[in-house]
Amino acid sequence: MLDPLAALRTPDDPPCDVYLTGSVFLDIIFTGLDSAPVRGTESWARGMGSSPGGVANMATALARLGLRTSLAAAFGDDKYGEYCWESLEHGEGIDLSLSRTVPGWHSPVTVSMAYEGERTMVTHGHEAPPEESAPCDPPLARACVAALRPGEGQGWIAAAARRGSRVFADVGWDETGRWDPGDLADLEHCEAFLPNAEEAMRYTRTDCPRAAARRLAEKVPLAVVTMGSEGACAVDGGSGENAEVPAVAVEALDPTGAGDVFVAGFVTGTLAGWPLADRLAFGCLTAALSVQEFGGSLSAPGWAEVAAWWQHVRSFDDQGRAALRRYAFLDALLPGPARPWPLRRAVPTIGFRRV
Repeated sequence: MLDPLAALRTPDDPPCDVYLTGSVFLDIIFTGLDSAPVRGTESWARGMGSSPGGVANMATALARLGLRTSLAAAFGDDKYGEYCWESLEHGEGIDLSLSRTVPGWHSPVTVSMAYEGERTMVTHGHEAPPEESAPCDPPLARACVAALRPGEGQGWIAAAARRGSRVFADVGWDETGRWDPGDLADLEHCEAFLPNAEEAMRYTRTDCPRAAARRLAEKVPLAVVTMGSEGACAVDGGSGENAEVPAVAVEALDPTGAGDVFVAGFVTGTLAGWPLADRLAFGCLTAALSVQEFGGSLSAPGWAEVAAWWQHVRSFDDQGRAALRRYAFLDALLPGPARPWPLRRAVPTIGFRRV
């Protein structure tokens, strides 16, 4: 597998490149719906896939880009949990030594319905019971990715920063509707914050993603705002550098997990020491490639797919020539396919019986 950090590795490196913790869901995705389901009717979907979801989306995306990834999560001891564990550990090479299987706890499940470029989700699950002897500190790692929880501090984030990890944070939808900037206190321990445009504007009380990025850069060294079909923008609060890149135009099948894949691409470029604009562009590219497949985790691209896309656009028309200029940095990274092809993909069933 292509190692984007090969030139930077030393014998004194920490055992993993990126550490994550969070909840793993079983995602069941329906696509090919002509419209949102209507109450009292039955809708038939033209496509369906199942895959590990939740924090597994980002863990898989990081691992497929060649980063040594460690995940701490709870797994149910049902068939869903078994499938998710096997997919992540054996299928993707993710280190699950800090994860656990919880007896008698069923895996949370999310059903995602994609239509008209949007998605609607229904989730069922319960919080996993706490560990009796939970570790106080996260493991040594080059970086950590944290999902901030509005109004809820997470002590491990500060601990990771104290141990020298570079902390990248995103945030979920604030169900309380408060959107209180004070709820993001853990940003003081983070190197970068990567919300989407709607989240960024609500927290900053602005009406423009670019203005939101500038406001957020007052709270965190690097503010990155994803803007969907418009691409992404970023403001470096230290140097004052601004960057913006357009999205890569693709025909989207399922947007599940695209934001997680963007973060994985951006983290990869950051750890490799790329310029800010290249990091944004790579995040946009990996996210664009992911939405062409079912599911959040198993839709994440590997280097072979990045290389295939690059080879394709180099022989194309005006769009290809524009991509050549923006993505010329890929030439030095892509000696050839770096992962078995094709990648494992989401399928309608959890697993087939072995004969």
